[in-house]
Amino acid sequence: MIWDEVGKDQFEREKVLHDLEQECLEVYRRKVDSANISRARLHQELAESEAEFTHLLLSLGERSLPGRPEKMSGTLKEQLDAITPALREMRLRKEQRMNQFRSVQGQIQKICAEIAGQSVYDDSITNVIVNENDLSLKKLDEYQIELQRLCNEKNDRLQLVDTYIDTIHDLSSTLGMESSMIITKVHPTLNELCGISKNISDSILAKLNSTVESLKEEKQTQLEKLHQLGKALTNLWNLMGTPYKDRHPFSNVTDLLSLSSAEVSGHGSLTLNIIQQAEAEVKRLDQLKASKMKELFFKKQNELDQICSKSHMEIPSQPEMENIINLINSGEIDHADLLMSLDEKISVAKEEASSRKAIMEKVERWMLAHDEELWLEEYSMDENRYSVRRGAHKNLRRAERARVIVNKIPVLVALLVAKTKSWEEERNKIFLYDGVPLLAMLEEYNMSRQEREEEKQRQRDKKVPGHAVAEQENVVGSRPGTSSRRLLNRSLTGSLSNATPLNRRLSLCLQQLGTSSINSANQGISYIKEGRKMHGQRMFPRPDLITSHLRDEAVSVVLSFSGTLSP
Repeated sequence: MIWDEVGKDQFEREKVLHDLEQECLEVYRRKVDSANISRARLHQELAESEAEFTHLLLSLGERSLPGRPEKMSGTLKEQLDAITPALREMRLRKEQRMNQFRSVQGQIQKICAEIAGQSVYDDSITNVIVNENDLSLKKLDEYQIELQRLCNEKNDRLQLVDTYIDTIHDLSSTLGMESSMIITKVHPTLNELCGISKNISDSILAKLNSTVESLKEEKQTQLEKLHQLGKALTNLWNLMGTPYKDRHPFSNVTDLLSLSSAEVSGHGSLTLNIIQQAEAEVKRLDQLKASKMKELFFKKQNELDQICSKSHMEIPSQPEMENIINLINSGEIDHADLLMSLDEKISVAKEEASSRKAIMEKVERWMLAHDEELWLEEYSMDENRYSVRRGAHKNLRRAERARVIVNKIPVLVALLVAKTKSWEEERNKIFLYDGVPLLAMLEEYNMSRQEREEEKQRQRDKKVPGHAVAEQENVVGSRPGTSSRRLLNRSLTGSLSNATPLNRRLSLCLQQLGTSSINSANQGISYIKEGRKMHGQRMFPRPDLITSHLRDEAVSVVLSFSGTLSP
């Protein structure tokens, strides 16, 4: 219409229309190219997203993402929009997994550095290199297992270091040393005042072990010195009879004699100061021992004499002892050998005294029974023993007990002879009692006793049958007139009939003991009493001393006698 109105010719019109078509084609062409480029970009993004998603799945060790379909459908934008959230989720998981790897690997590297003994270590997480191609849980578990192993090793090393340090503290305390200086010398980080983590490397552990072993050797050496000094002190104290108050200051040394190195843990028990004090005391006692040697010898000799005297054994001869004293004065005898010899003699004497103990007890019983036998014979010779006088009932009671004891003498002597023979056969030597053979003493006593029995039998054979009755009448008739009159006034069933059996028994006992038996009995063991007098002591109490518990029994006997013979 415009061209018609203007009068545009046909050629120009066609040219303009052709230009317009060309321009339109260019616009279309550009639009198509742009659309193609946009489509290609979407394909690339989708492919890259798919590839990245697949790589993340592989690196994280997962097969698929829950909620995402296996096959994609729809337009490119729809497919891209569908994969973008899953890709974002996988990227987030990757980041979290990498943080876990960094943390675990960082701890592993740190512990490895501590075990290696590195004093300076940069524990920044950024320095940890993580393999992004393998972020699987399996790989993470392997790292965690390795971390746990290293943690356990670290804990074991720390415990070992603490054990070494505690041991050093204990040993240093026992030896009187400064433990902090010893520990700091091994490594400054081991000192608690340092404030940094302890070095737990192999070299430090080796140094700690060497230090502990060195201190243990020092402890053992110190203890052995104190053991030697303690034994020396004990020997010197025992030799010189040192009183307890002088021993007490060194009781801490002697108390260690029965302890091993592992049992000694007291503070300052093995210090050099204690060793020096003990050495000084041993040196002082050694000097004092030389001056007191003669006194020690007399003390040992006295102990030996007492053992021999108590057991009635042979005492060493006086010339021999005087010869030893002369050797001590001249210095020609070794003091230690002399005391050792005396100790051996004392030990032998104690052993022999112990073997003689059972026999000696029976010897003393025999001697006591013999004393009772002598007293009973003297008592039987007393014509006034049944008279009413003060203390007569006590003698009657004692006579009864003496008869029981005397009747047991033969069995006692036989047992004593058997034991003595057994002792002599076992030791191949004669059993001496104050220098006299005991078997000879017993044989002589048996012979003397047999002679007394034969004499008593002859005396009994000479007596007439009516002698006992006459003697009884004489005894009763010798009492005061008042008592006789009272006896006659008693009833026939009264005490007179009860008195007859008792007086008959007493008179018969009088007949059995002859007057000649006293001298023969005294000859049996006279040398025993002489030996006891030489030693200035009596081994048993006198037989006329009656214990207090027998007095009540004696009263009952007196009452029975008084009921028949007294008014």
